[in-house]
Amino acid sequence: MDKIWLRSYQEGVPAEIDLGEFQSLGELFENSARKYGDRVAYINMGAQITYTQLDQQTKSFAAYLQSVLKLPKGARVAIMMPNVLQYPIAMLGALRAGYVVVNCNPLYTPRELEHQLKDSGAETVVILENFAHTLEQVIGKTPVKNVVIARLGDMLGFPKGSIVNFVVKYVKKMVPAWSLPRSVDFGAVLAQGARQSFQPVKVTQEDLAFLQYTGGTTGVSKGAMLTHRNILANLAQAYAWIKPAITEGGELVVTALPLYHIFALTANCFTFIRIGATNLLITNPRDIPAFVAEVAKYPFTVVTGVNTLFNALLNNEAFNALDFAKLKVTLGGGMAVQKAVAERWKLLTGKPLIEAYGLTETSPAATINPLNIPEYNGAIGLPISSTEVAIRNDDGVDVALGERGELCIRGPQVMKGYYNRPEETANVLMPDGFLRTGDVAVMDNKGFIRIVDRKKDMILVSGFNVYPNEVEDVVAMHPGVLEVAAVGVPDEKSGEAVKIFVVRKDPALTPAQLIAHCRENLTGYKVPAHVEFRNELPKTNVGKILRRELRADVAKAA
Repeated sequence: MDKIWLRSYQEGVPAEIDLGEFQSLGELFENSARKYGDRVAYINMGAQITYTQLDQQTKSFAAYLQSVLKLPKGARVAIMMPNVLQYPIAMLGALRAGYVVVNCNPLYTPRELEHQLKDSGAETVVILENFAHTLEQVIGKTPVKNVVIARLGDMLGFPKGSIVNFVVKYVKKMVPAWSLPRSVDFGAVLAQGARQSFQPVKVTQEDLAFLQYTGGTTGVSKGAMLTHRNILANLAQAYAWIKPAITEGGELVVTALPLYHIFALTANCFTFIRIGATNLLITNPRDIPAFVAEVAKYPFTVVTGVNTLFNALLNNEAFNALDFAKLKVTLGGGMAVQKAVAERWKLLTGKPLIEAYGLTETSPAATINPLNIPEYNGAIGLPISSTEVAIRNDDGVDVALGERGELCIRGPQVMKGYYNRPEETANVLMPDGFLRTGDVAVMDNKGFIRIVDRKKDMILVSGFNVYPNEVEDVVAMHPGVLEVAAVGVPDEKSGEAVKIFVVRKDPALTPAQLIAHCRENLTGYKVPAHVEFRNELPKTNVGKILRRELRADVAKAA
């Protein structure tokens, strides 16, 4: 396909990016630490660390892994934390020492965590104390040998840190009882590591940086293998895109999305490290009043998030009263931005809500709208620098411009493949290097792309992938269930919600019982919001349940 989208690029955005500047993410960080040493790198709960302090702390953490735990290069280090200062220290420390980071959602159930730790082969886990009880339940069934326990107040200094830890544990009772006899305290790790000398490790672009887990079509999540090159490419692409609008060493980005999510990891963490920005980490973005009170203290210039977050902020009076004079860029991704939300955002802040599109498998950004678009356009944007897009039919042949087909992406940000899953890799990576997204799209004559349908059954809840198979597997475990099918249904708040259609084995089974069962086995966003009982489910002639017919029923009822 002719790269017609290049003609719509904002002035100053290159067609191609230079991938030769850095060999590893550690090298990129070290460069920023030298350039922006005195700048504040992260703020969380009122505590700040500069780039120089972060450099020291990541070295200490890396030295501990190297010298005390004696982990070999390439060892998997799982991190299970929300947005707290310990996250970038552990993540960057592991990368600098040549380890592979396995991001774990802190809200995982024991079943989900067990699968991810076993699948990745992680022997070391860094975890916030609030979630240690989940690890305790499964650690014996996993390869994990080393556990580092962080506490919410660890990095907040004395006496604030001690007070926060006391309140969290004993007043708010947010730390369920746990016992992990061989665990080590995060503060002790940094202290021990500081007494060791960090040994620089040769890390190349082709080395694995992250095993980033995404939902599985077979009912289990699978690890996308993201190399240093993949992430370096994507942050270079994002940097090239936003460069016309930002000042190096002068930005403050609000990071409400969790850093364990690929969007925040690349867009907020690495892209803004590259320019010496300050990241304001929001630990609990669901507490909107506390979130607004926190951002009100700082002159923020960039905000990233998902549609549900922007909608919640717009419906908060205190947020509406904030000063947006310094705001330069608002970037929405992870799920479709709704027109009404985008228009209200522009009206309130004076700045457009720029929609982007990507996947875990593309590290994540693949298309972004130009930053200078005057208003919401309903598109997911243009292919970013060094990225090719093809719209293809079921036979893998490019369709004519303006016709519907599957959106396929090729570029240096496309993953190496799924870890230990060659068949699944072959299903999505075509012989010519294009990745099948599973989304049906149309491209116009200016190169703008619109998503018009979804080929795959995946459900998108507030920017998180939910795969029907996984929900169905859990529901089917209930003894009162004969058959089940899960589909996505429209939801005002989260874009989509999970609905299950169930044929009962036990006629007394209730929706409440099923939802309680799901809550025990699935992260909150995967739990069905709707339950419908039926006498039978539509099937093919070979007995496969037809989810598309159920989706059509939902659409008719609406």
